[in-house]
Amino acid sequence: MFLDHGQKEEVEALIGRWEKLTAFLKIEEKRAQLAELQKQLAEDDLWQSGDHARAQALQQEARACERFLEPIEAGEKAMQWLQEYFQLYQKTECSEADRAEWDRELIQAITEARKTVDSLELQAFLSGPMDENNAIVTIHAGAGGTEACDWAQMVFRMYTRWIERKGFVMELQSLQNGEEAGISSVTFRVEGLHAYGYLKAERGVHRLVRISPFNANRKRHTSFCAVDVIAELKEEVEVPIDEEKDLKIDVFRSSGAGGQHVNKTESAVRITHLPTGIVVTCQNERSQMKNRASALSVLKARLYERMQDEKRSALERFYGEKGEIGWGCQIRSYVFQPYQMVKDLRTQVETDNVQAVMDGDLDLFIEAWLRAGKPRTRQG
Repeated sequence: MFLDHGQKEEVEALIGRWEKLTAFLKIEEKRAQLAELQKQLAEDDLWQSGDHARAQALQQEARACERFLEPIEAGEKAMQWLQEYFQLYQKTECSEADRAEWDRELIQAITEARKTVDSLELQAFLSGPMDENNAIVTIHAGAGGTEACDWAQMVFRMYTRWIERKGFVMELQSLQNGEEAGISSVTFRVEGLHAYGYLKAERGVHRLVRISPFNANRKRHTSFCAVDVIAELKEEVEVPIDEEKDLKIDVFRSSGAGGQHVNKTESAVRITHLPTGIVVTCQNERSQMKNRASALSVLKARLYERMQDEKRSALERFYGEKGEIGWGCQIRSYVFQPYQMVKDLRTQVETDNVQAVMDGDLDLFIEAWLRAGKPRTRQG
């Protein structure tokens, strides 16, 4: 059968990418690890010993291995089908009438294999020690008053839409409204596999250019907001805190829209870590104890991130701990007027479909950043 040269090259390229990918991911080692975990979980001594903590840890590790292997096993089937069909395609002689059907089947097999390889390559980029963890995201409005607060609220909505698209779960932890409109800051938790791995790509300053809806002269205005992302720590990660000496804990009434939604008791909690000055607030729960536990969890995550940052070179950070939220440190520009474009200044990826981006279509930028490796903040 006549074989299109481009199709042949693409099939061979996909097979090559798959072989490199499976070697990099060490699939056979992961299968052996899962088999060993399942063997330990099947032992009677484990359950009779009463060591529930060890049993639970083994179960969690086994589930993580299964989650890792599920897409790979599906990918193996897709690649096997492609290779078998490709070989049959090359050997089979058929009429022009039948050739169209063979071509459609081959194109479909190539498309499925390409999706599989692209997805698993992305998984390979999400192999950092914290990448599979939940994420804690904070958005701060930059200088500029109402304009910046309105932009911060728009970015918050953008991430809310992205979270819905990914099937993740969002939990609001604290929100501070702007004086006239929008929000001055918001912190929320994102629960889902690789939530931190994806969202760490968003850490940095986001710049908006538009005709100001708050200016009677309809002048063009530039606004900034900063997005910070940290990984939620798992219980086994230890962060030393002397709660008696290091922490100042304040309680207050949660802010709200009024009426029945205003918290009548002092359930909101603010924790200040005195040695570093880090402040964490949580007010989403009605229970003071629950808010305290959530705030302490966020504080530990921020302290851990700070410890990691101290090990990195200053040039490797997206923006400084006390960096200005403004010119010279932005990672992405969103232009609404005089033309429409969203451009990531680290990867140069751009799109003119601004509305889709603001509705949460961020994977184009996140995946490009992950594939590009270590990011660099563009200055100017």
